[in-house]
Amino acid sequence: MPTPIVQIYEIQTPEEARAVIECGADHVGSVITTMENRHVPTIRETVARVRQMGAVSSLIPLYTDTDAVLDTLVYYQPDLVHFCEQLDDAERVCVEKAITLQKAVRHHFPTIKITRAIPIGRSGNVDSDRVLALAKRFEPLSDFFLTDTVIGPESGNDADGLPVSGFVGITGLTCDWSVAARLVEQSRIPVILAGGIAPENVVEGIRQVRPYGVDSCTCTNAADANGRPIRFKKDLTRVRNLVAAVRGMAGTDKR
Repeated sequence: MPTPIVQIYEIQTPEEARAVIECGADHVGSVITTMENRHVPTIRETVARVRQMGAVSSLIPLYTDTDAVLDTLVYYQPDLVHFCEQLDDAERVCVEKAITLQKAVRHHFPTIKITRAIPIGRSGNVDSDRVLALAKRFEPLSDFFLTDTVIGPESGNDADGLPVSGFVGITGLTCDWSVAARLVEQSRIPVILAGGIAPENVVEGIRQVRPYGVDSCTCTNAADANGRPIRFKKDLTRVRNLVAAVRGMAGTDKR
């Protein structure tokens, strides 16, 4: 298999974008945290820096209002837009709204590719058929899938158990890799493995899942004095180590 690409989130400044690209990152992701403050000049400069350095820029808007999302894409012009709402296929309205949003992006921005996060629970507690059926619904309107970890309210985070209520990601925990592997086998579009990806486990994750790429956020962040990850600040040594682990896998060819 070709060597997977490496995607690194949450990069919010041009300086850090340069640093992680110099570490070997292929995709560089930034986050727009609120709809009300969605025009952030520093992040627009970050997206431009990524493009100038020949990497791929990815942008997550943490809101789903169609007009606001379209306005966001006009302002930043990223290579990828990444949607990561917590989707429950039992709630038809939620899924239909997400599909409608992706259709609008496709129509207005045909050159911007779409990454759709597919929520997968922790190992041993996942309805894999439900996950695969959900992915099938989004496949015609997506260019990439990203498997990320969803957790319940018992985790002690926000009301729905997620670090950012209503959105999947930044748990620092791995999803059920056997389900992620089934998605890779089924999918006709590339799949990126996310959720708790670190230098210490990335090789095993690739061996088990065989994804197109891997994504790391929390587990390559800098840590505070208590060992807790600091949002929007990377530990460049861990980024370099993760990239080196991916590139150094035996029996693979560089993409």
